[in-house]
Amino acid sequence: MESLRFKALDHLNKGFSKIKEENSKKITEIFNENVFTLDVARKYLSDEAYKSLAASVKGNKKIDRNMGARIANGLRVWAESKGVTHFTHWFQPLTGLSAEKHDSFFTLKSDGTPLEEFDGAALIQQEPDASSFPSGGLRATFEARGYTAWDPSSPAFIMEIGHGKTLCIPTIFVSYTGESLDTKTPLLKALVALDKAATDVCQYFDKNVTKVTATLGWEQEYFIVDAGLANSRPDLVLTGRTVFGHAPAKGQQLEDHYFGAIPERVYAFMRDFEQESYKLGIPIRTRHNEVAPAQFECAPIYEETNLAVDHNTLLMDIMDRVAKRHGLKCLLHEKPFAGINGSGKHNNWSMATDTGVNLLSPGKTPKTNLMFLAFFVNTIKAVHDYADLLRASIASAGNDHRLGANEAPPAIISIFIGKYLTEVLNEIEARVGEKFDEQDEAMLKLDIHKSIPELMLDNTDRNRTSPFAFTGNKFEFRAVGSSANCANAMTVLNTIIADTLKHFKTDVDGLIEKGEKKEVALMQVIQKYIVESKTVLFEGDGYSDAWEKEAEKRGLPNVKTTPLALDAYVTDKNKKLFKSNEIYSHSELEARHEIMLEAYIKKVQIEARVMGDLATTFILPSAIKYQNQLIKNIIGLKDAGLSDKAYANQKQVLEKISGHINIISDNVEKMIEERKKANEIKDTREMAIAYCDNVKGKYFDIIRYHVDKLELLVDDACWLLPKYREILFLR
Repeated sequence: MESLRFKALDHLNKGFSKIKEENSKKITEIFNENVFTLDVARKYLSDEAYKSLAASVKGNKKIDRNMGARIANGLRVWAESKGVTHFTHWFQPLTGLSAEKHDSFFTLKSDGTPLEEFDGAALIQQEPDASSFPSGGLRATFEARGYTAWDPSSPAFIMEIGHGKTLCIPTIFVSYTGESLDTKTPLLKALVALDKAATDVCQYFDKNVTKVTATLGWEQEYFIVDAGLANSRPDLVLTGRTVFGHAPAKGQQLEDHYFGAIPERVYAFMRDFEQESYKLGIPIRTRHNEVAPAQFECAPIYEETNLAVDHNTLLMDIMDRVAKRHGLKCLLHEKPFAGINGSGKHNNWSMATDTGVNLLSPGKTPKTNLMFLAFFVNTIKAVHDYADLLRASIASAGNDHRLGANEAPPAIISIFIGKYLTEVLNEIEARVGEKFDEQDEAMLKLDIHKSIPELMLDNTDRNRTSPFAFTGNKFEFRAVGSSANCANAMTVLNTIIADTLKHFKTDVDGLIEKGEKKEVALMQVIQKYIVESKTVLFEGDGYSDAWEKEAEKRGLPNVKTTPLALDAYVTDKNKKLFKSNEIYSHSELEARHEIMLEAYIKKVQIEARVMGDLATTFILPSAIKYQNQLIKNIIGLKDAGLSDKAYANQKQVLEKISGHINIISDNVEKMIEERKKANEIKDTREMAIAYCDNVKGKYFDIIRYHVDKLELLVDDACWLLPKYREILFLR
């Protein structure tokens, strides 16, 4: 029987059927087409209902349940006008994915009369069965009650799948006893904490500021490969990455893919998923080829963080579905292929006031520069003090393959701020102990713009090796993995900034109470924070061995594996941080720690099983088949009376193949035994460490090495798995 590999290659050679594209429309014509925006709400709601919804969206005010019924009815009428028959509460449980349970508007009256109905109770709250979602021990399995509650700050939308349309209501997901069982609830709490703390600090500079919003612009990297070839690889199907595969002769060394011409088939896919995204209000703006072959990126316009996270979660689902229409496979794994760049999701983060000021954008006046400096230095201080927690927020089995490789930030959390801002901070630090006042030009004016026109200004270079870099008017958290839900990293980041700003205000107020002028007090605390956090600043090559040694001297954490990195969530210091800011209770943190460890174990366990299965049923049979061909060849040459020299090379290849077969077989058996031992461990953390060190650490690389060597020796016609040269370069 012909292998799936060669069937897929044959299908590719015959060409792919092109998707019939609709006539192109201007983006502005379809943007938000399937979103219940406030503009749409104005048409479908009464004045009273509209004002209630607007107050909730803009002012975080609770919607009265009586208004809920009116809003629900307006939502239903709008949705039905677009052909919708069902609705769902759309939430993000601790699986890392989104979840939904569809109910129809259809119901029956007591006399059997059918009608469409969507009442306020169904809009505001539902009770999905929570027993099969991760809870980390927050409740027993038989205690299935969980609640989804409407989040009005993220607008309802209509999801189109095939010919079906569903009204989706973004919600939080909590347990019967109130603990959060999702990623959205703690994120919303963190954003509230940041708003309060940042607004309080803004009051030193501008009394008109009443709200500060955290903004996020993510950059989504991904791979696109032919679906036929991907489906011929059980490892790609089950784990999202290739556990075996020798590097092709050509990889990314020619640097010819980055920003290159987009292949036609991929271009059609991009246009298609962008159209779907625009309808849902996802403001995609950028698309391009990334560094690795078959790797691409898209990025949106910045949005409020909660909405940006929802949009990214939606986008990942859209990309996966749309790729199938085009006979393609979208790979969001952080490291689907060895030897070439993996994929991240750079989180560009900043803060904006309701007066229209970006708090991380330098100004032209002493007052605006001082405000920028306050928030800039507080961010550095927060990252310095909670580097372990930031590392934990991006820890996963997939990201472990990427972090520290030659295209991704290392596991050491450091900050790049650029030459000029480094000089500014050094100048301030150099004057520790000096007396200065608010008229001191060197300390307060900080003429950051100098003579460069504002629109042309970019005082920071880019450092692609830094996990947390200042890039002009924002910080770029580059270590987030491509498959991750941004909410985890954003919850941690906004929480630590909020906490640091709270302490900053306390410190400044303390000096003011002692008689210092406000500006002098601000500068003294800024100066103090610069001194305390300067070790986290690094301008050099984050990939170098020298930096690893230097970071150790500085006392910066370098936790390379997920099981150990996740410990940061349950230290006394970090438990206190989350509890004091009302983000997580201690039990919620313990639960999340357990859930993340379990996820790590299961993913490594699946990879180990796939690796053993492929080695036993794909690799070794192919190698043995070719081995038998060589044996027949050698016997034939020998029977023909030829000397040993005539088949010396065949014997040499045969010995190499036999050696690799034996090593693979032996190590697969050892890996299985080690996996069984790990499964007997009762403590989840210890089990995760065992899977990391004893299963993955001891056997993954050695098995892969010898399988990849066999790929170079075995006749191509015998090899069952599509090779890198085919997956990465054939579309």
